[in-house]
Amino acid sequence: MKSNRNKYLSSQDPSENEQIFTIDLTTKTTPFPHYWEKCVGSGHALLALREDWRQHLKKCHDELGFQYVRFHGLLNDDMSVYKKGKTGPVYSFFNVDSIFDFLQRIGMKPFVELSFMPRDMASGEQTIFHYRGNVTPPKDYNEWAELIRRLTRHLVDRYGVEEVRSWFFEVWNEPNLKGFWSGTQEEYFSLYKHTAAAIKEVDLQIKVGGPSTAANSWIPEMLEYCRENNVPLDFISTHHYPTDVRNFDRNTLHKMTIKAREEAGDLPLCYTEWNNSPSSRDHLHDEPYAAAFVVKTIVDNQGLVDIYSFWTFSDIFEEAGFPSKPFHGGFGLLNLHGVPKPTYRAFQLLHRTGSERVPVVSNSISTVEVLATKGKDKLLILIYNHDVPLAPIKEETIRIRVMGARSGAPATIERIDEDSANPKRRWVEMGSPEYLDEKMIDELLKSSEMPKKPLKYASHGGDISFNLTIPPHGVAAVTLDLIKH
Repeated sequence: MKSNRNKYLSSQDPSENEQIFTIDLTTKTTPFPHYWEKCVGSGHALLALREDWRQHLKKCHDELGFQYVRFHGLLNDDMSVYKKGKTGPVYSFFNVDSIFDFLQRIGMKPFVELSFMPRDMASGEQTIFHYRGNVTPPKDYNEWAELIRRLTRHLVDRYGVEEVRSWFFEVWNEPNLKGFWSGTQEEYFSLYKHTAAAIKEVDLQIKVGGPSTAANSWIPEMLEYCRENNVPLDFISTHHYPTDVRNFDRNTLHKMTIKAREEAGDLPLCYTEWNNSPSSRDHLHDEPYAAAFVVKTIVDNQGLVDIYSFWTFSDIFEEAGFPSKPFHGGFGLLNLHGVPKPTYRAFQLLHRTGSERVPVVSNSISTVEVLATKGKDKLLILIYNHDVPLAPIKEETIRIRVMGARSGAPATIERIDEDSANPKRRWVEMGSPEYLDEKMIDELLKSSEMPKKPLKYASHGGDISFNLTIPPHGVAAVTLDLIKH
């Protein structure tokens, strides 16, 4: 596909059927909290002992603003937290400390998922994934509770009670799916009750929640169980992907979130996994499609969610075995070599949005939508063109009108689309090599960048306007200086 950048800076004369978005800087704004930056997901705990995993997480924290990280398998046998010795149970939190110490050093915190079952405590042998996480209930729930109690006490002793009170403790992962929990719903609720009691025995203010289900499941049942049995529940956690429903559309996640928000009532609602699909080999994860999906989803769900943890920050991930191909459809914002994918750039643009949302009015409806936010001295306008696979979508030319803007203010544009911030395309042009040398990685890093270019606009009294063409699944970011010189 031959690039034609001139089409992105089109004539300032509006066409008869042009979609116009109007942004009035004199109108009242609303808060725009960066709720999606509270947490991000990863694979499983053992990966957090790798140096490249740590480098990737630090980059995402520094550049994208993530504050917590969540992963599976903190209690797996490969973490050596529990085994039965000749004289009784043996507990070791050395590897846990290594991970949590690292998070503290870089200014992050753990969103602690308590899974999976240590083999010597498990009632069965069913496992999941390449790393064989045991998904069976404990033989003895009191034995499980003692592990949780000892772990929680250790964390409080090491990091201080005030610090641990700022963390979140989530019980298990997707117990409504037989692959992740071989027991019944009743057995999960029993696991939750014993876990919550053990944590609260150490300190009543440490936050514990669940049910950590797939597809918004079990929220009313969880609330009813905890209420009827006087079991502590500090937050609701669940997961969703558009593919959770048979015939999903571009608004599916928004509709699911509205339902979950209503069911959660006054409790904080934490989505601890979301992405455009739950497959770790989905080619769309590596492409501009996913960037437009990310922007739309985050904008749509503002005000409904307290924590929205994207799954995942890195392709250093081995549920299906550790991959080799630089672009294999992994969940990550960064590929194996730390090359930012289009989704990474989407989160980078979102991180730069201001704390105040400015109303945007459109004269028609299409697959293109616009977000406008103000910071101290900048107006950032995000324009995104998204629809689900196989749905109709086309290149759209739109007009942006900004009322109350300063004439002559510098304006720039950055893009994510087929031609911009798209390293997978460059990798395919290289011949799709499975193993990369340093020169190849440098090329991909360069192709992942979002060049910042001047944007021309027309002035009309106190207003400015400009036309943009947005390709299918494209994202554009326009930054306008608001300070008068």
